[in-house]
Amino acid sequence: MAPSPGEERRAHVHEGPPERLDRVLARAFPDLSRARVQDLIRAGHAGLDGRPVANPSAKVADGATLALVVPPPLPAEPEPEAIPLSIAWEDDDLVVIDKPAGLVVHPAAGHETGTLVNALLAHCGESLSGIGGVRRPGIVHRLDKDTSGLLVVAKNDAAHKALAAQFADHGRTGPLEREYVAIVWGAPGRPHGTIDAPVGRSTINREKMAVVAAGKGREAITHWEVEETYPGADGTPVATRVRCALETGRTHQIRVHMAHAGHPLLGDALYGAGFRTKAARLSEAARAALAALDRQALHAAVLGFAHPRTGETLRFESAPPADLARLLAALEAG
Repeated sequence: MAPSPGEERRAHVHEGPPERLDRVLARAFPDLSRARVQDLIRAGHAGLDGRPVANPSAKVADGATLALVVPPPLPAEPEPEAIPLSIAWEDDDLVVIDKPAGLVVHPAAGHETGTLVNALLAHCGESLSGIGGVRRPGIVHRLDKDTSGLLVVAKNDAAHKALAAQFADHGRTGPLEREYVAIVWGAPGRPHGTIDAPVGRSTINREKMAVVAAGKGREAITHWEVEETYPGADGTPVATRVRCALETGRTHQIRVHMAHAGHPLLGDALYGAGFRTKAARLSEAARAALAALDRQALHAAVLGFAHPRTGETLRFESAPPADLARLLAALEAG
């Protein structure tokens, strides 16, 4: 198991009762995820008492000497692209992006290039130490293509693992905080509330998510609070600025939950199509601003989390971008 150029050789002596090889190595080297350790073992990069071992479940006895060779990260498959980014924070472990509307987060069918991942590969370069053995940014959470706002991305396996654990915990035992500004049709009948309704793939339209019966989807909880209600041209409430705090992070969660509550987002062609005629109740300036927005009125305004290395609580705020700010100004003007 002599390492090749660029590889890193690690050693560890196990102390304690017999335990699985992958668990021992993942605990000994916390910068590597357990899945990454398992891949390395299966690829023949692990040794037990001087002998190669390729079984992640192999038992390790007290006093056993372990070896692990970590290859250098493979080149990223997506191509780096020089796409301008708005950086709210960056260090050796992570980068916080203020994402513009229209930017897809991850390459997929129909969006193989021009994504946030392509941009980060160019921006971060060699500072990416590899996620799962590949030199790429670690996407911990996502924003819809047409949702703007704050997003954190990991630069290495250890940061990715720690941040993913925080998002999986939904901030219930830590400082994770996610708040969005949304502009919805109508006026909720009370100042604040919680929507606790599971979300799953729609059986009618596979492009949509929907509130589904218990046991059919994933838990989804959105806390909302009215910030301002806007009158229409006739003087009666037509739209409301709402602050939404996520307790979970499901695909399209806020859009689905607010539509389910009878208050879909302005500009949301997927979940608010039945409310398009309500635009006639807006002032001329607000109608023009909504047409220019050409997306759902949703912005990830607050993001807070514990730094994966230091444990320090980081909190970021982002003001609504120009297109959303123009719509808010027009609504406020009446």
